[in-house]
This record gives sequence, C-alpha cells and structure tokens, in this order.
Amino acid sequence: MVVKARGIYRATLLATAILGLLLAGSLKASEKDLYDFLWLDPDKSVYVLQNKVYKKKNSFYGSVGFLQGQSSNYQDTVGFKVEAGYFFHEDWAIDLFYSGYSNSDNDAYKSLATINQSVPFVRRPLSNYAIGAVWAPFYGKINTFNKIFYFDWSFGLGVGKFDTESNAKSVSIPTQANTFAKESYTTIVTKTKLRFHATKNFHIDLELLRNNYNAPGAQIPNRATQESWRNNTDIILGVGFSF
Repeated sequence: MVVKARGIYRATLLATAILGLLLAGSLKASEKDLYDFLWLDPDKSVYVLQNKVYKKKNSFYGSVGFLQGQSSNYQDTVGFKVEAGYFFHEDWAIDLFYSGYSNSDNDAYKSLATINQSVPFVRRPLSNYAIGAVWAPFYGKINTFNKIFYFDWSFGLGVGKFDTESNAKSVSIPTQANTFAKESYTTIVTKTKLRFHATKNFHIDLELLRNNYNAPGAQIPNRATQESWRNNTDIILGVGFSF
C-alpha cells in the first residue's frame, strides 16, 4: 500500500510540474504569438491583440503632410501642414501646427467668367496656425496581406488664427474690378487622425481637419453685412516621427 501511495504521489507531482510548465509558457506569450482556433476552421489562424506595442506617454512627435482643401466650390486648394506635439499621458497630448495654402481657379470659376461674364464670391485660405489638446483613446491593429499594422485613433480641439483673402467688397459691384483683400479670423479647430505605425519611431498619418470661424459674406451696397459661422475642411496625408 505504501509503494502504491508513493507511485500515485510521484504521478501527481509529475502532472503538476507539466501543467505548471504549460501555464508558464502561456503567460510568457509575446505579441507575435499565433493561436490556432482549430474548432472554428482548421485553415484559419487568428492573431490575438495582447499588450500595447507603441506607447505614447512622455514622447515628442512631429510630422509634415500634404493637404487638399475640400470647402470651396470655385477653387482648387492644396498646401502643406507641419505639426509638433508632446504626449504627457498615454491618452493626452498638446500640439501645435502651421498650414500654408496655394489656390487656383477651378473649372466652375472659369465657366462663370467665360459664359456669364460674372465672378462668384470666393474666400481663399492663406495660412492657419493653432494650438490645442489631443485625445487618443483608441488603438489597435489590422492584419493585411499577412502583415500587421498598428494604429492609433485620436481627436483634437484647439484655437488659432485663420488667414484668408476674399473678394467680399468688390464682387457685388459690377463696375469695380474683382480684387481680393486679406482677412484674419480666430478659429476653433476640430480634427481627427489615424496614425499608422511603420516602425517604433516613424508613422503615417491620415487626418481630417476643420476650421470653424465667424465671418461675413459678400458685402452688398446699402445693406448691413451679417456674419455667420463658416468652416474650412482639409484632408491631410503626412509622415512623422516620435521619440
């Protein structure tokens, strides 16, 4: 009986040791581990998101991007945007940026001038600079063509200056040449951005940015000019770095 009890005791110790090794191996699983859910589909492999790979707390970042304006019916607007910021928390950052614009008359503007011998009211962006807060609560990864891309999704709110030029004073006077006068407005900036991490220090950004500002329309003689809330929207594709 003693021998049999010792055999059972040794078998129990061996089983416990094997179970402990298996559990230890699973606890040490890294981000690159691959789990096969064979009960779902023997041909499918599922990559499981475990730990956050690209952490942002206490990091500086910068980026430069190409922008395309989306707000004017009579202008083709392109430009650039440079940005710098600092994540003081994993989900919160403060940043500042500057945008420069280039404008040209599009086909709709040229058709009005050629066919109707008239020009529309146009407000063209010249430059934009702002400072604000960034909230980045979402992160994840996408498995595409057997390669994993990690990304962050953020939202921003800030205040800045939006410099423009418009033909508000001349467009409603047929006898006056069409001229553009410079303007400047305080703007509330809202934005959202997807940041795809190429490496630990480099990333690709896709951003939607909107300037919200209070400005007048075309000035009609002998009528009071009223201001209203307007917006200017840009789509930006950029590359950046963080350290």
